[in-house]
Parts: sequence; structure tokens; C-alpha cells
Amino acid sequence: MIDFTHHTMETAPAKSKALLQDVQQKYGFVPNLFWPMAEAPAVIEAYLTLNQLVSQTSLSPEQQQIALLAVSAINECDFCTVAHSALSKINKVKEQTINALRHGDEIEDRQDRALAQLAQSFVHNRGWAPDADLQTFLDAGFSKQQVLEVILIVTIKTLSNYTNHITKPEPNPELLEML
Repeated sequence: MIDFTHHTMETAPAKSKALLQDVQQKYGFVPNLFWPMAEAPAVIEAYLTLNQLVSQTSLSPEQQQIALLAVSAINECDFCTVAHSALSKINKVKEQTINALRHGDEIEDRQDRALAQLAQSFVHNRGWAPDADLQTFLDAGFSKQQVLEVILIVTIKTLSNYTNHITKPEPNPELLEML
């Protein structure tokens, strides 16, 4: 097994240190996924930029978290599943939706289900979501713009989930407390 350095503020490369300080200031702590990312400052910068772009989509913060959690769960990323479960609670995602995504159960809310299914369909089908999945999403009240925004969410989760698969960060106590 290849071990990746889980940097600290003291050991992080200079370019990463500045980004990590911004994360610390924004969140009040540095989520553990960032410490191994510090090895490659461009990865932290890409993640932060994509995160900012996701926040600017037409999807509500609740919908963003549903899609982020759906992708993290289907990619079996433990860190991001915990993080987005916590953030889903903060953003008032239905408890049933959160639990269903975490445990692979059926989501009761039609719109939440269509959103999660499309996000997971993109992952399962390597971007080739079947027309039926796209139509279900559109029929649930979403737009074609939002189809593309779901792809943006899959993009950021691919970056963080894959990074976490090889670097294995533990969920922060701060995140666990939010559950």
C-alpha cells in the first residue's frame, strides 16, 4: 500500500499553506481531505474553485448536497459520505433522503430521488446517462441547465472521492459532531 503524507500547516508546501489557511478561516477547521491534497497545491485550488462554482449553480444548497452525497455514496467514499451527510443536515435535506443515500435504500421524495438517481447514473454509466434517467430528472421539475450542473457536481466528487480513496483521510471530529 502506498502511503500519502497527511501534511500539517507546518509541513505543507508554501502554495498549499496559503490555501489551507483560507480553508481554516472559512470553516473554522481544516477538513482532513485537504491535508493529503496539500502535496499538490493545484488539486486544492481546483477543489476550492469547483466548490465555489457548485455554490453558484441554480440547484439549491439542499439539492447540491443531495447530489454531492449521492455521488460520494455510490463511489463509496467514506470521508465525503460523512461530510455531505453532515452538510445535508445543516442544509435541511430530509432525514429519509440522507439515510436512504447512506444505506442504498429508496428515496421517498420524487424530486430528491430523481436528482440522486441522475447523479449516480452519470457515475455508473461513465457519463452516458440513459435518456430515461434524463427524462425522469426533467419530469421531476429540473431543467437542462441543471443536468449540466449535476455533471459539475460529479466532477468535484470525482476529484475528492478518488483522492480520498488513495489517501484515506479520517472524518474530522467536527464533521462527526454535526451528524
